[in-house]
Order: sequence, then C-alpha cells, then structure tokens
Amino acid sequence: MRGSRDGGRTANPTPDADSDGVVLRTTALGERSPTVETALLTVGVFLIQYPLTLAGFVGLFALDPGFLRDPWTLLTSVYAHGSPGHLLGNLLGLALFGGVVERVSSRARFHAFVVLTGALSGVAEVTLGSVVALDPRAVVGASGAVFGLLGYAITGNGLADRLLRALDRVTARRGVVTLVLVGVAVLVAVVTSGPRTAVVGHAAGLSIGLLAGRRRLLHVRPR
Repeated sequence: MRGSRDGGRTANPTPDADSDGVVLRTTALGERSPTVETALLTVGVFLIQYPLTLAGFVGLFALDPGFLRDPWTLLTSVYAHGSPGHLLGNLLGLALFGGVVERVSSRARFHAFVVLTGALSGVAEVTLGSVVALDPRAVVGASGAVFGLLGYAITGNGLADRLLRALDRVTARRGVVTLVLVGVAVLVAVVTSGPRTAVVGHAAGLSIGLLAGRRRLLHVRPR
C-alpha cells in the first residue's frame, strides 16, 4: 500500500495494515490477526492429516481416552478435522467469533486460549462424554475452541459486564451467576447438537469462554 502525498511528504500507511498492505493488524496491540494465523494453521494441518487419516493413521491426530499415552494429540486434535465440511464449518465460526475477540486481545493470549480451550473441551468429551454415551470415543476439531471464542465474545463486552454485575448484586450469592452461565452453555450445546456432535466438548468450550470473558482474561490495554 502506498501512502498519500500530503504537503510534499508521504504519509505513513494506516496502522491497521502490514507494511505490504495485505496482512491486517487487528489485535489491541496492533499485531497481525491471530484469527487468520489460526485458520492458515488449521488448513495446513488438515492438508497433512486428512490423507493420513484416510490411510488409517487417525490415531496420530485424534484425541481419545488414552491421551496420556499420546500427549501430542492434546494439540493436534485441536487443528485436525474429520472432513472438509467439518473444517469449513469451524473456519466460519472462527472467522465470526475470533474476529471479535482478537480486537481486545493479543496474539499470544488468543493462540493460548484457542489451544487450551480446544484441548480442555476435547478432554471433557473423551472422558465425561464417553461416560455419558457409554461409548469410548475419539475427537478432532476446533469446535470446542470456537465455542470458547463465542462465549468470550458474549460476556467479554461492556454491556454484558454491567448486566452480570447487576445480577451479582441481585442474587447476593457467590457462584450463582457462574452456575447460570454454565447452565446456559449446556443448554446451547444440547440445542445445537446433531449426529456425532461432541456435546460435552461444546458445552465445556462455551463454559470456559463465558467465564473467561466475564473475567476478561484475554483483554489487554491498547498501545
């Protein structure tokens, strides 16, 4: 991108763009978009993982109840996906909700949140979810992290903060609003569930996001 001429001098490019005018700088600290980086990483992992999965090597990437035996799957399962449709659905959610959260956060906090929320929701699914379904299962996909970003976007804004503080004063009991948020997360996960959906993982991811947003754990001060 070229700067415009002003009084014989070349103006600096807009601070929202990288020096080449292509990669947007969208975080609160003016860093490159972690949403775009996450999407590129996810697509890259899928291009490697999907052919191997079709060849029968699903255990290299999927998280299952034996994850302590294969600890790397805590990370790989967040970016691996079961099909092109599965991938596209999560990329859409990432674009919608990640684009909101990254504007109040930093690259480091955003990426850490995606990995930790994705891994924790996966663990919830293969442990508690397997017990509920009475069927040991393996999971892949970023949907737990995407639900986490959705939750953060809901409670991590000023209007929601004022509303939740008012509810705290009305209830006058510690933990009531937290239980309500977790209940909402479970309800949303159940309502939006479908065949082969990781309901427990989605509920866990949304719960983490709602609670983290309330505490504004990803927020940073703009430069």
